Amino acid sequence: MPAAHVAFSTPSSATAWQRWMVFSPVARIVFFAALMFVLYKLTYMSVVGLGLVGKGVDPLVRSLGILAISLVPAVVSYFVLVKAVERRPMQELAWRDLPTWGALGLVLGAVLFSTVVLVLWLVGSYHVSGSDPHVNWLPALLVVGVGAGVAEEIITRGVLFRMTEEGLGTWWALAISALFFGGAHIFNTGATLWSSLAIAIEAGVLLTLLFHVTRSLWPCIGLHAAWNVMQGTVFGIPVSGTEAHGWLLSSRTGPDWLSGGVFGAEASVVALLVCSCCSVVLLVVALRRGSIVPPAWRRRRAMAATAAS
Repeated sequence: MPAAHVAFSTPSSATAWQRWMVFSPVARIVFFAALMFVLYKLTYMSVVGLGLVGKGVDPLVRSLGILAISLVPAVVSYFVLVKAVERRPMQELAWRDLPTWGALGLVLGAVLFSTVVLVLWLVGSYHVSGSDPHVNWLPALLVVGVGAGVAEEIITRGVLFRMTEEGLGTWWALAISALFFGGAHIFNTGATLWSSLAIAIEAGVLLTLLFHVTRSLWPCIGLHAAWNVMQGTVFGIPVSGTEAHGWLLSSRTGPDWLSGGVFGAEASVVALLVCSCCSVVLLVVALRRGSIVPPAWRRRRAMAATAAS
């Protein structure tokens, strides 16, 4: 396994207690979660104290407050983790990659969800009754686009998948991060076990494989943001159970397994199949590159055997 596939390696000078209590994947995940929790509480209290959220607040101001609650804890915690604990360049969020990988993710997300809607329309499930050219799209763009895209990708792919992959290898990390991503949506409006499983497979697997292949969070952020914005702001479909007011005034009919029901098109078998096809392509790329990371114990055995020979 090429060393470049793992962003962080425990320093050779680390003591035994540092290896377990500071540099191990579990220790770093716990550190990130604890720091993010504290920053979330502080950010939330600040936003509420400034009156940026609540009834009667301007929608744009409210969306900026929600954006701060989403971004500040995740971004600051990740920056501290990478720079203070791992002490390495943040290559997965390198600004030079934003114009290329970020743009690719935006295009891929827009095309994927447009394909889902096209199929739903062709089978008679998606219906458009008109349009609303005056829809207030900026708040949704900030909250479900930028906020959800950046924060959720940092947490799920940048922390959970990347660090679990270091210890358990790619396959286990893929399964764990995908199930976590799906399970995180179980409490949303209209959510069911099926909707969470669908998100785990269609989005959790797809976004994780995209990160694994590119080793950049920008295409994941772009795809995630574009998918959400296209779904709610353009096509007027609920985003993971959250009511949407889109440019197109639409409705969906048919059984929930086809239309996605009140949860939205993400719970549709159409979205599952479309995204799974893309995941298969990424998996083939990973296998051909030989980038699948074995568990840590297998890597250590391989290194020992190489040294002995």
